Amino acid sequence: MKLSILDQAPVLSGKSAQEALKESMKLAQSGEKLGYTRYWIAEHHDFPGLASSAPEVMLGYIGANTEKIRIGAGAILLPHYKPYKVAETFNMLATLFPNRIDLGIGRAPGGSAEASIALSGNFLENVRNMPNSIKDLLHFLYNNYPTDQMFSKITAHPLPDIPPVPWILGTSEKSAIQAASYGTAYAFGHFMSDKDGIEIVNTYRNAFRQSSGLQKPQAIITVSVICAETSELAEELALSWFLSKIQTDKGEKNNRIPTMEEARNYSFTSDEKERIQEMRKKMMIGNPKEVKQQLAELQAVYSADEIMIVTITNSYESRRKSYELIAKEVW
Repeated sequence: MKLSILDQAPVLSGKSAQEALKESMKLAQSGEKLGYTRYWIAEHHDFPGLASSAPEVMLGYIGANTEKIRIGAGAILLPHYKPYKVAETFNMLATLFPNRIDLGIGRAPGGSAEASIALSGNFLENVRNMPNSIKDLLHFLYNNYPTDQMFSKITAHPLPDIPPVPWILGTSEKSAIQAASYGTAYAFGHFMSDKDGIEIVNTYRNAFRQSSGLQKPQAIITVSVICAETSELAEELALSWFLSKIQTDKGEKNNRIPTMEEARNYSFTSDEKERIQEMRKKMMIGNPKEVKQQLAELQAVYSADEIMIVTITNSYESRRKSYELIAKEVW
């Protein structure tokens, strides 16, 4: 079973953004030693509880402090940026860290409407133009613009020997069809979607067209996991994450991931308890044997090439421990 890491760079209660970003680097280093295939870091804007607003900057830092694990963005939110600049940035990373760079492409705003306007102006218009932006980006990455088009006269230097590997990330059939039509790999956000993920991933595989970058479909399934030595401890760790999500749902934007004590002392309403049960259905929580079984079942139903795990707990140590326990049990 191939396993990878998705990191959202959470800022924990009592910790700073600098500490969160340093812990992200440590997580990538730990993942490399444990045998994880790749490490991706997400992009969020105007969220004090999530520290990574510029994955490309973090990837330079992480690449310089690791040796072989694949590293990438999960995802660069393309509607905010010009494809040419994204290609230049990731070509530079692929030049610095050969055959290690993944470029995940997403269409979500990653923050508030105000943040989207500050970043890119008319976000909705940019989303509508997403198919053309993806097409431009792929041409720049593969340096294969048709000669009759204006952009054939420019190159996204520096050109690496091995281009970054593009992935389209999504939670809907629309993203699956885009990935299939452009011949890119596809990462499905199981932990974020309420839709029939199995059908969506099958749509991707059935509609896939070969491209210069990829000969056959490749799918990652991303899932939220909390693993601890005991099931009871895993459930306790998960409570902090549930409380954080509830606070965010209430519009408490400035919240950090609560401590275990804060979560224990919080009085959840009946509606909030129902919300927790809904979130719980999309997560894997348990001891190593339980989590291994759940991962195997998920891989089987999706026929997944790889499982990517996102873990957020109330301490950086327990987060690293979760990935360690999983790796030791699975391999």
